[in-house]
Amino acid sequence: MRPMLIGAPAIEPVSLADAKSWLREDGADEDALIQALIVAARMTLESYTRRFFITQSWRLVFDCWPDEVASRAALYIPFAPFEAATAIRVFDANDVAQTLAAASYRAPPSNDGGRIGFASAPPAPGRATDGIEIDFEVGYGALASDVPQPLRHAILVLVAHWREHRGDDGDDALPNAVAQLAAPFRRERLR
Repeated sequence: MRPMLIGAPAIEPVSLADAKSWLREDGADEDALIQALIVAARMTLESYTRRFFITQSWRLVFDCWPDEVASRAALYIPFAPFEAATAIRVFDANDVAQTLAAASYRAPPSNDGGRIGFASAPPAPGRATDGIEIDFEVGYGALASDVPQPLRHAILVLVAHWREHRGDDGDDALPNAVAQLAAPFRRERLR
């Protein structure tokens, strides 16, 4: 399984204006720095919680179907929150992608990892490598307001911490306040 980001979030969970207000910053001199800190804070907290905040598109590429598809007619997608499977393609021996009909599988949204259930066994790929592509969307939603408020607040606290301590060679751990805000959303294992 090889994951690839194919559509980054269109917005950040915290706007530049919100961050500047939180930081009590009136000028525009540090706008680029603050925006970069917002992106870095989101990505850090997504990694920490093992959840994606704003809707984004991903692709999983497989050489062949995992054993769980044959044994349980289901495929676990270890990304959360899972919104939807948007396409499943199987490449034939001529390297032509055959898109599975949406009626042949079910992929309900889930606050945790996704699960694709197949009505019948999907076709085997005809090429030895990268024979299966599954496109899907994950995230709490497309709007900043879709992201739980404690996670948005954690981003603001982390941005402020990094801005205040830039250049310091201190501890690499998340500040306690940030970890406490994000802890209820943290997935302990990806499965």
